[in-house]
Amino acid sequence: MDFKQIQELIKMINKSNIGEVSIEEKGFKLTIKQKEEPAVNQVIAAPMQVQPMATAPIAPAQPQTTAPAEKGAKAAEAPAGNTVTIKSPMIGTFYRSASPDKPSFVNVGDDIAPGKVVCIIEAMKLFNEIESEVQGKIIKVLVEDASPVEYDQPLFLVEP
Repeated sequence: MDFKQIQELIKMINKSNIGEVSIEEKGFKLTIKQKEEPAVNQVIAAPMQVQPMATAPIAPAQPQTTAPAEKGAKAAEAPAGNTVTIKSPMIGTFYRSASPDKPSFVNVGDDIAPGKVVCIIEAMKLFNEIESEVQGKIIKVLVEDASPVEYDQPLFLVEP
């Protein structure tokens, strides 16, 4: 089983209600498990704070916002109820570029199309290219480069 087949399998399982899949071939065994819903809610508590800021009243967002320019950017996002979130399909380390000396795959304001690589997530020494499934414009990058991400954690906001 090659790397591309494993990626496709992970994508299909993420979109389904399957809890666990095990495949065994000639000395090769692969088990993919989805997290249970309560564990996901506990693990991704920080990103959940990001989502309410866009829809919550201004008072809770003010302590987290220090620069007036940031406050204006968040206010601009609040009415944008038509945004699409690109989420992490796996647990790992988020990278915006292929290597530190290379440019980012996407930046705020870039147009993306389905199949365009938007980031890399390293999981167990494998570098997985994450491709966009939507067409639109990157509004915001929600994760810092080289930081850990959880399954289903929001990575990018996209305006279709």
